[in-house]
Amino acid sequence: MSLVDRIEEAVAAVRVQTSAVPRVALILGSGLGGLVRGIEVQASFDYCDLPHFKTSGVRGHVGRLVFGQLAGQEVVCMQGRLHPYEGYTPEEIAFPLRVMQALGAETLIITNAAGGINLDFKVGEKMLITDHINFTGGNPLTFSEDQGAPVFVDMSYAYTPALRSLALSAAEKTGIVLKEGIYLGLRGPSFETPAEIRAFRSWGADAVGMSTVHEVIAAAALGMQILGLSLITNMAAGVLDQPLTGEEVFATARLAASDMEVLVTEILLSFARSEG
Repeated sequence: MSLVDRIEEAVAAVRVQTSAVPRVALILGSGLGGLVRGIEVQASFDYCDLPHFKTSGVRGHVGRLVFGQLAGQEVVCMQGRLHPYEGYTPEEIAFPLRVMQALGAETLIITNAAGGINLDFKVGEKMLITDHINFTGGNPLTFSEDQGAPVFVDMSYAYTPALRSLALSAAEKTGIVLKEGIYLGLRGPSFETPAEIRAFRSWGADAVGMSTVHEVIAAAALGMQILGLSLITNMAAGVLDQPLTGEEVFATARLAASDMEVLVTEILLSFARSEG
């Protein structure tokens, strides 16, 4: 079955329960799923109940597609995402994003938990993604069947400049410190070595994680407007003289998630004001 046919089947399954036409797609990273609490929910679906969706077994990723209204915007939210280290292909990881776009989403707001490479960063700070380095070894556009989107996609402005400006204004208004930087995506699941982090810093990377790049590439191919935000949940290997643990990532995400929720909500309110 072609990709287009699989997307149509998933869309049809959603349409049985809701006619919602979301304008904004939200993909929430580790520990950041609490933003869903603010949504006036119209419908929700467990990934396992949707055709061709894969499920995540990672802690902090519920695995639910939620439709509703948040801060005056019609949204569809992935409460939990898929990761390459779970054994999923880039195509499988990007599939839910393609479905959300087919349902009407024109803008993607994507968040993640990341390790700080930039020595000026602190744990708990937020980073506005200005660009990324895909070091996962995969790309969601590299397969032969009909995709319904171009393969050779210009990534020069993947992270939409106008949305980045809006995010900086929203951060200033809410008093939230929002750094800017380049995100480097890896396959995982092991944390990086100190030598790798030194190498990535020399490339210009400011933060590192195990997600985001595949969805962003697919969204760029579909012509979506894209805004990326990282929560710095830990400093990367070798920055501090201490071992890294997954528990540290989730604990920091829980403590700092509220600011990220406030920031995303203000960004969506800014959308509404700009349209009003």
